[in-house]
Amino acid sequence: MSPRQSAPKMPEGVFSFLDTDLYKLTMQCAVLQYFPTVEVEYKFTNRTPSMRLNNAAFAWLQQQVTKLGDITLAQQELDFLRKSCPFLSSSYLTFLQTLRLRPAEHVKLSFTPVDESYGDLQMTIQGLWVETILYEIPLLALTSEAYFKFVDQDWEYDEQEESAYAKGVELLKAGCLLSEFGSRRRRDFQTQNLVIKGLVRASAENGLPGKLTGTSNVYFAMQYGIAPVGTVAHEWFMGIAALTGDYENANIHGLNYWLDCYGKGVLGIALTDTFGTADFFRAFNTAIPKRTSASQEQDLSTDSGDTPSASRPATYAEVFTGIRQDSGDPKEYVKIASEFYKSVGISGKTIVFSDSLDVEKCLEYKEVAERYGFKPSFGVGTFFTNDFKHKSNGQTKSKPMNIVIKLSKAGGNPAIKISDNIGKNTGDAHTVEDVKRRLGYLEKEWSAGDEAKRW
Repeated sequence: MSPRQSAPKMPEGVFSFLDTDLYKLTMQCAVLQYFPTVEVEYKFTNRTPSMRLNNAAFAWLQQQVTKLGDITLAQQELDFLRKSCPFLSSSYLTFLQTLRLRPAEHVKLSFTPVDESYGDLQMTIQGLWVETILYEIPLLALTSEAYFKFVDQDWEYDEQEESAYAKGVELLKAGCLLSEFGSRRRRDFQTQNLVIKGLVRASAENGLPGKLTGTSNVYFAMQYGIAPVGTVAHEWFMGIAALTGDYENANIHGLNYWLDCYGKGVLGIALTDTFGTADFFRAFNTAIPKRTSASQEQDLSTDSGDTPSASRPATYAEVFTGIRQDSGDPKEYVKIASEFYKSVGISGKTIVFSDSLDVEKCLEYKEVAERYGFKPSFGVGTFFTNDFKHKSNGQTKSKPMNIVIKLSKAGGNPAIKISDNIGKNTGDAHTVEDVKRRLGYLEKEWSAGDEAKRW
């Protein structure tokens, strides 16, 4: 009996625009407002290159990508977005109602055989940024599903809900603020459904000091009546930097557009590591210019948590609720963040940890963050939605794929990412080196940062 036959019939593939991470919708809304005519390119990378698709998996993936063109926004989904995501503009929701993906035009898939059965997957997405931005999460989820549907079939769904429940109880018992972040590398839709079902059960237990704050997956948030969570991804800063060529001020531009779109106190967790956290903190202490958008006329110079005096405007660090850690050594990150905030007289901010977490790491980083005066929160992904043992041998792990899709061009210019861990750097090598030189970037390697061995 195959893994698929051992569970109730569930949809395969991706069938909803909401089956994605919230930050894809928030970024799409901002792109529609500021960059509606910009053309972009995305490229796929398999950081676990020995884990290859076979011919059947590639054929199935092709079929599922074609089906993305059939997706429309249902009335129930529109109603949910209006109620649960009031920060999304009415013009954006109107746009989403009329949007139809065109995978035949946008997505190029190819398969390079390495033997008679297996091959290497290549994937490129090209088109308007405002349209193609929605492909990343579905294509990653589908690639992972294809692999575990046709290549590694030595697994089953049994105990997935109970496992997620037990993990959730342990984290909530320890007082963790917990979100599910597992869409992009999930084993399949059914696995994520079981995981969230287990986490919701855990959150209903009495007396646990922690809290399930939500899920990044908007569809499952709607289905389970929990909050959709997320703010922004590296893509936003990468695209703006590529368009302007102004890497010295790319973080400032990205933060400013974001505040201009959404205003203060909304979607306020800032992502720090697109061009290295050191450069980000330089930008984060910059005074915010007067709002220019007619929809954002409020004065941002007051009421910002650590309120500046009326005689000066607020900085981004004062206005944003906190920061997200997504690469490099998390404990070192906490120390650096603490030094920054202390240097500018700010305290009590949030750190969201989101890089390859498990229960042990969450508890370890919680202790460190609280010791330095932060409010920690945790976005846990692959450890929930792709944590399996082999069915034939319960002592061996069924290893997840580590796959990413990153923006590679915007407006015809190379788009790059220079994270806090060398293994996560992406993009045109010449541009990466040029930007490192311009920003005074110091190369960092982290002993636990081998991207092929993160789980």
